[in-house]
Amino acid sequence: MNRLLAVRLDSIGDVLVTGPAVRAMAGSGAAVSVLAGPRGAEAAALLPGVEQVLTWPCPWIEPRPAPVDPDDVGELVERLRKESFDAALVFTSFHQSPLPTALLLRLAGVPWVGAISGDYPGALLDLRHRLDDDVPEPVRARSLAEAAGYHLPAGDRGMLAVRDDLPDARATSPSGRYVVVHPGTSVPARAWPAERFADTVDALAEAGWSVAVTGTKDERDLCARVAGTHGLDVSGRTPLPRLAALLRNACAVVVANTGPAHLAAAVGTPVVSLFAPTVPAARWAPYGVPVELLGDQHAACRATRATQCPVPGHPCLTSVRARDAVAAVERITSRSGAEAR
Repeated sequence: MNRLLAVRLDSIGDVLVTGPAVRAMAGSGAAVSVLAGPRGAEAAALLPGVEQVLTWPCPWIEPRPAPVDPDDVGELVERLRKESFDAALVFTSFHQSPLPTALLLRLAGVPWVGAISGDYPGALLDLRHRLDDDVPEPVRARSLAEAAGYHLPAGDRGMLAVRDDLPDARATSPSGRYVVVHPGTSVPARAWPAERFADTVDALAEAGWSVAVTGTKDERDLCARVAGTHGLDVSGRTPLPRLAALLRNACAVVVANTGPAHLAAAVGTPVVSLFAPTVPAARWAPYGVPVELLGDQHAACRATRATQCPVPGHPCLTSVRARDAVAAVERITSRSGAEAR
């Protein structure tokens, strides 16, 4: 059996959008491992078709990287050499270069390496795939797998997905029909103000919805403010598999452009997306599920990839009110039939 390596070294959402490409690799009958960064490893373990997850904090991908350590790099190269992979695909976003990673794979003796690259790769790549980057990220990743000869099995439509064996989420689920509100983000430029999220929770409760407020342990203060007296605050109690289960049973999620938006898409839940245009929605909006996109997509921060908002007052998202989010929930659940969940 061939042994294939899929490399995706960034965060939860990045790994999840690579899932269809990984399934295509696994559909060849090969054993597929994923080399992930520490922020994305838990998501990689949720992907169907993945047999093994290797973790490495990549200094040219991590947002706050440690200095390059030759010993650490050497240990990774040796570990990959011992795995004896037959081929590897390096998956990246449109603004990232796969070539430093490809160099490490060559040093580890991987005999065949493919990636999307606008830069001349020399001897680093056997497959230099090129395409129009203005496509959704899952389509972009899948196009690389297809160029390498890996295709989705018959009947697989290429949507995001996670494993079926998710944990029981009843201990962190509100009673009745519910909406998940996730106020946290990975960077401030994508954040909707906490008071808007809190107003949304109150308005959803007034409209008859139960609301679960999710977040990490580090976001407990934020989630407590947002949940107030009407939301069920489950922050710090939903590791990624349980969060997936909670989202799967929700009627909708209200969330910014961050990992749980893509996790919701992977379990088929409609998304009300507070989307700052620092990256293009055409590439990064939740894929394959009903989406209500809120936020000024033509704001001055458009396509800057800024992590801190460069415009005073953060107008692309502060222009969105709680009533807009609640109206979007009502529209999206009516349109998708999610009210019946």
